[in-house]
Amino acid sequence: MIISLIVAMDEHRGIGVNNRVPWHLPDDLKQFKTLTMGHHIIMGRKTYESIGNPLPGRTMVVITNQQDFQPGGCLVVHSVADAIDLVESRGETEAFIIGGGEIFKQSLDFSDRIYLSTVHTVVHAGVYFPQLDEFQWTEMASSYHPVDQNHQYPFTFTTLMRKTEN
Repeated sequence: MIISLIVAMDEHRGIGVNNRVPWHLPDDLKQFKTLTMGHHIIMGRKTYESIGNPLPGRTMVVITNQQDFQPGGCLVVHSVADAIDLVESRGETEAFIIGGGEIFKQSLDFSDRIYLSTVHTVVHAGVYFPQLDEFQWTEMASSYHPVDQNHQYPFTFTTLMRKTEN
């Protein structure tokens, strides 16, 4: 099973402000939907609460320390390792970890792929994506999206793969 992180961050690695995504980029959202459709998506409780409801066509796995947290239509676990074990036991081929900051930090070392949207701005974020060790990752694809009538910021969508040891 492939473990992928999917994230949009600003140029200083900011990913969230007041439990919200600090931009609205329709083409980035379309890419997110295309990649994750039909798969399990793994997130922390705060990320789930910012979304507010299960996303159609995907199985949502929420990680929380709260023993009584049970959002309808979602699977609940209490660690990243439990989430990975659960989705693998369900036959998943590629699981997507979608945040937040602490879940990304806990997942980075065993992730295989990163779908990274770098939004070319800087926001006053309260949550950040962890620093990447550039020597562990290879860029597989990259595409730039300019500002247009639907996108207030330009962004670059990059796919990174973990380098394998020989």
